Amino acid sequence: MQGLPGEAGQVAVVEAIVAMARALDYRIVGEGVETEAQADALLALGCREMQGYLLGRPLSAGAMERLLRNGAQ
Repeated sequence: MQGLPGEAGQVAVVEAIVAMARALDYRIVGEGVETEAQADALLALGCREMQGYLLGRPLSAGAMERLLRNGAQ
């Protein structure tokens, strides 16, 4: 995601990948999203699923289990 949204070359690469994935009827997940600007750029290109530090830090198995059991607090 580095280079999004400002670098035209990076935008073109992501746009091509999204178009190819759609043509093949693949699910698209944007990985490594760290900023709101990156998320907005992906949304504008039609990528609706994302993961990365912007959305949540990695969790240990135990922490994930507690989160699922107790809900986000």
